[in-house]
Amino acid sequence: MSKPGLDAAVKYSRVMLKISGEALMGDQGFGLHPPTVQRIAQEVKSVHDLGVEICMVIGGGNIFRGLAGSAQGMERTTADYMGMLATVMNALAMQSALEQIGVFTRVISAIPMDQVCEPYIRRRAVRHLEKKRVCIFAAGTGNPYFTTDTAATLRANEMACQVIFKGTKVDGVYDKDPKKHADAKRYETVSYDECLAKHLGVMDASAIALARDNNLPIIVFSLDEPGGFRGILRGEGTYTRVQD
Repeated sequence: MSKPGLDAAVKYSRVMLKISGEALMGDQGFGLHPPTVQRIAQEVKSVHDLGVEICMVIGGGNIFRGLAGSAQGMERTTADYMGMLATVMNALAMQSALEQIGVFTRVISAIPMDQVCEPYIRRRAVRHLEKKRVCIFAAGTGNPYFTTDTAATLRANEMACQVIFKGTKVDGVYDKDPKKHADAKRYETVSYDECLAKHLGVMDASAIALARDNNLPIIVFSLDEPGGFRGILRGEGTYTRVQD
């Protein structure tokens, strides 16, 4: 039975959308590109208008990437905390873009910073979703050595999301880079174990394992495809489904 207010054609009532920080920088090499942030916000609104409850996790790679910092000699833990702070900046930018178009949101941080956003309290976050607010989870898991992929999978499980949508630059999972190889083949479906064994780069290994252990499907799709997010929720479009 579908929830009240949910479009009858929609397959899921509560979803996690995971996007990289790089998705927010448009054609720039760094930082935020406001028109791109606004375009993604419109995509989120189009799904929100269907009555779907939406969680989001946004990476921080457009501002600072902990792994890159540690590779250049910075202490890994410090570099990772800097990366977590970058995700808070991206979350605030997305909140601003969504609220400008009438979508109520909450930025919820794993690292408490009360003047800026809410601390993570699971039951309160669930209540926000029930009130049709978009919850943007920031600062990863709050721990170094864990990526925002793992944070997205963790929060998706805690929030009882039915699926993770991973927005990327390509329309699914390929056996090799489709931008470099014309003969790259796209998978319609692929198992968690195959993703791990073939290093397909859907998400990092700990995120894939966490999704597998909780039987949480991952749908990989192109964020650059206008209306793609909404279309897949209605059973249309091109994507790869990761599930056993």
